[in-house]
Amino acid sequence: MTQRTKVSIIGAGAVGTSTAYALLIKKIAGEVALYDTNQAKVEAEVLDLAHGSQFTNPSRIYGGHDIEVVRNSDVIVITAGAKQEPGQTRLDLAATNIKILNVLMPDLVQLAPDAIFLLVTNPCDVLAYAAVQISGLPSNRVFSSGTVLDSSRLRWQLAEKIGVSTESVHAMIVGEHGDSEFPLWSEAKIGPVKLSEWRVGNHAPLNLTELDEIADSVKNAAYKVIEGKGATNFAIGLSAARIVEAILRDESVILPVSSVLTNYLGVSDVALSVPTIVNRQGASKTVPMEMSSNELTKFQASAAALKASIASLGLN
Repeated sequence: MTQRTKVSIIGAGAVGTSTAYALLIKKIAGEVALYDTNQAKVEAEVLDLAHGSQFTNPSRIYGGHDIEVVRNSDVIVITAGAKQEPGQTRLDLAATNIKILNVLMPDLVQLAPDAIFLLVTNPCDVLAYAAVQISGLPSNRVFSSGTVLDSSRLRWQLAEKIGVSTESVHAMIVGEHGDSEFPLWSEAKIGPVKLSEWRVGNHAPLNLTELDEIADSVKNAAYKVIEGKGATNFAIGLSAARIVEAILRDESVILPVSSVLTNYLGVSDVALSVPTIVNRQGASKTVPMEMSSNELTKFQASAAALKASIASLGLN
């Protein structure tokens, strides 16, 4: 890396520490600071990570319960919030986690006025919208991880079904990171071949029933993990680290992050995941695209669901 970079993570829970671990082992940031109000917890997590620093050089890990540790961060990843319980939807968490944001954001902006803010706490779309309102910062600098993880789940499911490498699958989930999300089947490809035309060896094109089963499995993947182990953490930690990497290395890579939209396919004033160029400016620019009529209907429905949640929380 050509310059020293600092990433601060708010919250030393399962997601925050998994994100820190991913940043360290991938050597994405020069400094990783971990903040949590639970002093014993955050100090223990920092120690545990620091004890492996021989293997993560030149990255440095530190932190504590004093929010001063985030000062002059290049990127701040917010993972703090109430944990999603089995059977609980992401939107059920909104009111509690917005209260936490109201306390955090003013101090974070003051200590790191030039930082890019990445919201990972759920419901991340609603919280991204709230964080923009609270901070007054432009939406390219305050956005959420959106459906980056959902899209990774989709690609894995398709790769397993078809029998190819995940890297050869090009498919994306858009809309809400939640119950109204949906895959862009019309744009999905296996290598250079449209998914609807994929037939190699004994593999005929997937039919509508199979596609619906895959989409449903992706949508409910988090609930299945939460039911079994209490939380999702490894995959979302890797996803957050990938977004941070795109920012710090100014990659201009296209990822389905969630930012407040302005007239994107007629949708405005709500944070939803769409293909977005991510670089040192953050969620730099949304990528215009076409959707099938069915996909556009789903996109509008996803926007309506989130706008209803925003209205019910008194955010607009």
